[in-house]
Amino acid sequence: MGVTDTSEKALEALIVRHLTGMGETPPVTAQSAAEPLAVYAPGGYVQGRASDYNRDVALDVAQLLAFLQATQPEVVETLELAADGIKRTQFLHRLQGEITKRGVVDVLRKGVSHGPVHVDLYKLLPTPGNAAAADAFGKNIFSVTRQVRYSNDSGNELDLVIFINGLPVLTFELKNSLTKQTLADAIVQYQTTRSPQELLFQLGRCVAHIAVDDAEAAFCTELKGKASWFLPFNQGYNSGAGNPPNPNGLKTDYLWKEVLTRESLANIIESFAQVVEEEEADASGKKRKKRKQIFPRFHQLRTVRALLRRAREDGVGQRYLIQHSAGSGKSNTIAWLAHQLVELRRKDDPLTAQFDSIIVITDRRALDTQIARTIKGYDHVAAIFGHSDNAQELREYLRRGKKIIVTTVQKFPFILDELGDLSGKRFALLIDEAHSSQGGKTTARMHEALGGKAAAPDASGQDAEEAFEEDSTQDAVNAEIEKRIASRKLLANASYFAFTATPKNKTLELFGEKTVVGDKVQFRSPEELTYTTKQAIQEKFILDVVENYTPYDSFYQVAKTVEDDPEFDKVKALKKIRHYVESHDKAIRRKAEIMVDHFVAQVAGKQKIGGKARAMIVCNGIARAIDYWREVSDYLTQIKSPYKAIVAYSGDFEIGGQKKTEADLNGFPSKDIPARFKQDPYRFLIVANKFVTGFDEPLLHTMYVDKPLAGVLAVQTLSRLNRAHPQKHDTFVLDFADNAEAVKAAFQDYYRATIQTGETDANKLHDLKAELDGQQVYSWQQVEDLVALYLSGADRDKLDPILDACVAEYTDKLGEDDQVKFKGKAKAFVRSYGFLAAILSYGHPAWEKLSIFLNFLIPKLPAPKEEDLSKGVLETIDMDSYRVEARAALKMAMDDADATVEPVPPGSGGGKGEPDIDKLSAIIKTFNDLFGNIEWKDEDKIRKVITEEIPARVAQDKAYQNAQANSDKQNAKLEHDKALNRVVLELLSDHTELFKQFSDNPNFKRWLTDMVFDVTYQPGAVPPKAPPQAGVGL
Repeated sequence: MGVTDTSEKALEALIVRHLTGMGETPPVTAQSAAEPLAVYAPGGYVQGRASDYNRDVALDVAQLLAFLQATQPEVVETLELAADGIKRTQFLHRLQGEITKRGVVDVLRKGVSHGPVHVDLYKLLPTPGNAAAADAFGKNIFSVTRQVRYSNDSGNELDLVIFINGLPVLTFELKNSLTKQTLADAIVQYQTTRSPQELLFQLGRCVAHIAVDDAEAAFCTELKGKASWFLPFNQGYNSGAGNPPNPNGLKTDYLWKEVLTRESLANIIESFAQVVEEEEADASGKKRKKRKQIFPRFHQLRTVRALLRRAREDGVGQRYLIQHSAGSGKSNTIAWLAHQLVELRRKDDPLTAQFDSIIVITDRRALDTQIARTIKGYDHVAAIFGHSDNAQELREYLRRGKKIIVTTVQKFPFILDELGDLSGKRFALLIDEAHSSQGGKTTARMHEALGGKAAAPDASGQDAEEAFEEDSTQDAVNAEIEKRIASRKLLANASYFAFTATPKNKTLELFGEKTVVGDKVQFRSPEELTYTTKQAIQEKFILDVVENYTPYDSFYQVAKTVEDDPEFDKVKALKKIRHYVESHDKAIRRKAEIMVDHFVAQVAGKQKIGGKARAMIVCNGIARAIDYWREVSDYLTQIKSPYKAIVAYSGDFEIGGQKKTEADLNGFPSKDIPARFKQDPYRFLIVANKFVTGFDEPLLHTMYVDKPLAGVLAVQTLSRLNRAHPQKHDTFVLDFADNAEAVKAAFQDYYRATIQTGETDANKLHDLKAELDGQQVYSWQQVEDLVALYLSGADRDKLDPILDACVAEYTDKLGEDDQVKFKGKAKAFVRSYGFLAAILSYGHPAWEKLSIFLNFLIPKLPAPKEEDLSKGVLETIDMDSYRVEARAALKMAMDDADATVEPVPPGSGGGKGEPDIDKLSAIIKTFNDLFGNIEWKDEDKIRKVITEEIPARVAQDKAYQNAQANSDKQNAKLEHDKALNRVVLELLSDHTELFKQFSDNPNFKRWLTDMVFDVTYQPGAVPPKAPPQAGVGL
């Protein structure tokens, strides 16, 4: 009895044994290929012979001929393929030429024409219940061959090659950690010894080249020497990269036990793998078509298959939430799901399609076009695909039953009245960026269109208007109210597939899987439908954009320019002064210089992304974006830089009395901005709101932020940097406007799975209604009357008297504070009802009526008259001094835990606060205390003490180190503050000035405390002894 063979060859044998179901298998023949699958291979594969591989045509000729003889003997006879002569050689070269031109996937799917015949090279997977197709599929020869010598010029051999009917589809290099070789060695082997000039390794010849060891797997679709880019093909572990421990075998055995089964590989060939053509602009801007082999990543394969399985088992009328991070390849996942849903059959009727149409819905035209282009790129769906650029096209596609339709949710209201009843149709709605595509009146109108709730005639053939004429008004109103309630609900004749990287609480409760954990209800994306930001970063599909984050502090002083000392609303005045100084020419110019200097020295100067790196400047409004564009452009000219800036904003903007568009300022059309940004000399893209979401540019490396960001907007904006590029190894954020902790908190919500704990309390609507009724702005009879008039199509002048009477009650009977509360509660009711009506199992006519009524009343309610007690403050001040200072660069580390969010709060109206009136001199003192900093006697020495000495000494405090290693952040902060107090006290004798500011100036103390904690806190580990580095090398 021998010991275990742990060599690489043993791993080969293990894989082959599983795929074939035995050890060495007999050679395949036409007779064995024609027999039932179970006869010749329990595992579904046969083992090929390396000697049968023809290197001149990159084919296993023996298996190819066996398949043709078993399935198309007449073709073999007509083409004289049985004999090894000139006729066979001509056919083999014709076949290899077609593979070179079209790719192996297309050749397998469509076969080739040669001479007088068409030759099928593959039999498709059978549909359920189709015995003839199942028999035909069983005649496909899936084979695995060991140690394939692929070159006529060297003796190099591949560990494994998988063939289908003699055509190679996958190659493998295997490594074994027990012999001290890993996945990385397999990748290097492909990059250095597998020449892309070899026929087998040319683009499209195989669908993928796979490197694998006993722990991880990766694949590459195009070998390009050292530039070959291998992508992880792992299941994921603990919401991150890698594979989980396998109690029954190797960590990577899912590859041969699940992915490479005959049915699974056939499904990949038929429905996932594809050679597509993409347009790319070169350095000169000239567009060229480039072929690209597409192969699914593991999470894409898992997600699509899980959704197809669930959709078939669950039937129509379901909802699914897919939380896929940026960098997950969402457009391809949606495309694969869309075209496979077309083919999905009902569980109870295998001959009937589960869905009549697949509708892909986005909320932005840019995404609409991007996804449409991706789906249309798959040639086998082009004929059944429609991209609606306008409402008329959408209407026509729905009427004709086009199988796949890509559109925006905003187009539905324009087709509603003409569409007719689609309630008998079954739809799959694939929603991209579900956190923003769903909700509000537009979505309700989409439901009306697809659910047949709008212009649908009743059983007697009457439309709603005729029904009002013949029935009692109240009955007709009630019938219409029921229709409206039904139209707000998720459709029974549609299934929803909601994709998002950043699910909000509404999205989670609307589409997430509901489970009960203990005594709590939870909503989340199921694990098999989740691909986290953590995993995407660890797998290097995206970069961690907060790994290099440097906040800048602005310091400014303002001076009074008038002799008297007028009084203003302190809070509003401070906000206006802050906006004034941040927008001041001096401030914009200084920050622009910092940005440009940093980019030239630290980004372009260090050849980031191979010298091709770009930067985005995010500004607080169009006016500031234009100011930055001018200052950046002027400074680039001043320093004789070859680089230029582009400004981007929507619409036109008045500059010097003239309206200017971005095209006017840039000197080229708006549609060219993405392409121009890729080309030199353009290196800066300056924006306000445009391009901060949905913009996908891998060359974007650095972002300069001068705009307050929070929550989802912070994540979406900074994530413009995260797109991977083979030469992109880091990113950089320089932020003048935001709190680092708030930015980190925003990213933490979506680092792993996002889970809502608890349900929205619908009873809050009863409470809100009672509070609104109690204000006696309206009577319930007025609500009933207006709703009846509106739903019966009454003229506008019939509605206004009711509304105006209510407005009079609002303005005459309610004080200012009650007016604010009433309007706030009214808005909260409408907002909350719009969400809850979609998910509640019951309808409530009174809520629907009040919602209709309030939607008309709210716009008519005047805002309480409020005197601006800060008006004129900017005419009384001027900027006295301004400077900015970099804080220590931060490497934000996310907590390795799922995020929990609370249910949607129903909301309530707020009251009106009393203004805090103060004299101008006191307001200026407060402002300068907050933002003016301190005039130190020895500024350079103090800066060194603050940014280097103090953080280093605090980091060495034993109690603080222990709290970081063993306690939570809150307790660590307590120990940090104690340590800082001790360190500052120790500095008393040498730095009396600093000690005095720390003791007497609460703003300085708060700033120093936050700064030192930011640069020293390292959860779960003892901080390093080396002092943190201040600044960014400017």
